[in-house]
Amino acid sequence: MTGTFDRREFLKLTAGQLASSAVESETVERKPAEKAAARRGPNIILIVADDLGYGDLSCYGNQEISTPNLDRMAADGVRFTDFHSSAPVCSPTRAGLLTGRYQQRCGITEVILAAGPRTQGLAPEEITFSKELKRAGYRTALFGKWHLGYLPRFNPDKHGFEEFRGFVSGNVDYVTHIDQAGYADWWHNSELSPEEGYTTELITRHSVRFIEENKERPFFLYIAHAAPHSPYQAPGDPPRRLPGQPVKQRRATNVGPTYRKMIEAMDEGIGRVLGALRAAGIERDTFVFFFSDNGATHVGSNGPFRGLKGSLWEGGHRVPAIAYWPGTVPGGRVSHETATCLDLFPTFLAVAGVPLPKIKLDGVNLLPHLTQAVPLGRRRLFWAYNEQRAMREGRWKLVTQPGQKPFLSDLAADPGEQLNLADSHPARVIAMTEAIAAWEKEVRREA
Repeated sequence: MTGTFDRREFLKLTAGQLASSAVESETVERKPAEKAAARRGPNIILIVADDLGYGDLSCYGNQEISTPNLDRMAADGVRFTDFHSSAPVCSPTRAGLLTGRYQQRCGITEVILAAGPRTQGLAPEEITFSKELKRAGYRTALFGKWHLGYLPRFNPDKHGFEEFRGFVSGNVDYVTHIDQAGYADWWHNSELSPEEGYTTELITRHSVRFIEENKERPFFLYIAHAAPHSPYQAPGDPPRRLPGQPVKQRRATNVGPTYRKMIEAMDEGIGRVLGALRAAGIERDTFVFFFSDNGATHVGSNGPFRGLKGSLWEGGHRVPAIAYWPGTVPGGRVSHETATCLDLFPTFLAVAGVPLPKIKLDGVNLLPHLTQAVPLGRRRLFWAYNEQRAMREGRWKLVTQPGQKPFLSDLAADPGEQLNLADSHPARVIAMTEAIAAWEKEVRREA
């Protein structure tokens, strides 16, 4: 595929019609599938870590963990310092990611539990970027974690992924692939299909195979790692969950070395994926984006930020993120622009040259910023989880919780959210509180 698209023309497009915010597209027409299938566009790889904190990579300042492959992506690409998941937990973030819309619009507002009712999931009618890319002729695959529904009618092959190998629950034993409710959970499309192997290794192995098999045509590959989510098992560790035995849930302690090895195994796998691109001669024709689905638990590090997974303080949703595309995305840059996983839907379609669907999206196209450092501008972003609410507008962030005083931060001066400025800016607090209420009314109207 090397040389199959004109890079100069591509950059003109990113500065022109692709540069607009991906809020709503009512004027473009999609290409017929047969024409789209014949085109040769860039490949796209999305890599998502699970519960990886902002401070859990060496390129984000962690001196105890070695992540040379992600470090190289950061050095040769763009590393974000202000990138956010759309929720502080797994399922909602993944719903927002795939649809490019606040997950409240499709009703996925909580973690979909393995032990709970198994009737909830991402509706097959939802428009996802994987469906749009498949329609445009891309080969599509997901290897790893799904967590958007347990019934086969919710599986990834109903959402635009031609091949799925992985698990549908929130986490599995890294050796036996048994979920937290005691069910076997390793699938091939919509059929249970057990495989032997450490989860991270299996995800990497299938990803490398997929690249080798599809190097002659455009593809979209979603690598959804389990690491470093619990259960905390490093390569070579014994099983923690066995068939037919009840699963014991307990708070992890003294797992630092194991946690580090899990991250390093993921990084090693990412290095093999990048190596497969180089071996196939398509690394410069492939856009790679990496981020974490939410902040770390007490086991990991959220760097300088307050809060953990599950909270709407920065530590719950400000996550590491790296964009990598040699020859197209200039390397060695650090972006301080505010961005979110909702932005990846319009960004991926821009990379592929695929028109946006005629729906309201909540993200913006990051490509002009990545390729030419075009500022994203002042944005309003919202978060809602359980009874917590948060809003970001420029440097200002408001967090509200029942029974507690609203907490207003100036993140430019106080990224750790230590000083509450609500009393000195009452008008701002009122305006942001009203904006949160209006946003919540709008998104829940669709759910």
